[in-house]
Amino acid sequence: MHPLDKKIVVASHNEGKLREFADLMAPFGFEAKSAREFGLPEPDETGTTFEENAYIKAFAAAKATGLPALSDDSGLCIDALGGDPGVYTANWAETPDGKRDFGMAMEKAEAAMQKAGAVEPAQRTGRFVAVICLAFPDGEAEYYRGEIEGHLVWPPRGELGFGYDPVFLPDGYDGTFGEMTAEQKHGWKPGAPDALSHRARAFQKFARARLGVS
Repeated sequence: MHPLDKKIVVASHNEGKLREFADLMAPFGFEAKSAREFGLPEPDETGTTFEENAYIKAFAAAKATGLPALSDDSGLCIDALGGDPGVYTANWAETPDGKRDFGMAMEKAEAAMQKAGAVEPAQRTGRFVAVICLAFPDGEAEYYRGEIEGHLVWPPRGELGFGYDPVFLPDGYDGTFGEMTAEQKHGWKPGAPDALSHRARAFQKFARARLGVS
């Protein structure tokens, strides 16, 4: 296992993910810079699993900078849609001009669930999945996976978070991710109870394995 110092690249251009990673990494003293700050292009995500896409991003950044790189690939998996959109979660939001419209993506997911007859909460189950990859310039990599179960609501609720957060109601909670503050959604400190969000749960596993925290 490679040693890990405090200089690391966060291999993402997604502002929402970068904010969440910044919050998660702050207690550990990392000197973290994003792939965008290094002027790196976004690699094509050609994998068919979260692990493959996370590795593509992390290794590209590690190879280009000579530093260890941390990335995640995440998505929403809806049971009534056979696990879609899954690794194509962001693709469902793509517009013809190359931008992303998650309001449109949420409408697309809702239309697909209605077509599948998923109208009751018990028929609208799903989960958010995040896989964090820690990659090194020589190609070595480690993976940490986090998941959170819930169901999809309609119409969207809340304007916080990003992506599909306003339609995801985690099990055991009254508010969607779109109604939760950043602290409620992924706040986690060493010694605290398990994190809530999929990304925070994956990071928690990374912190326990790599940073020796409880």
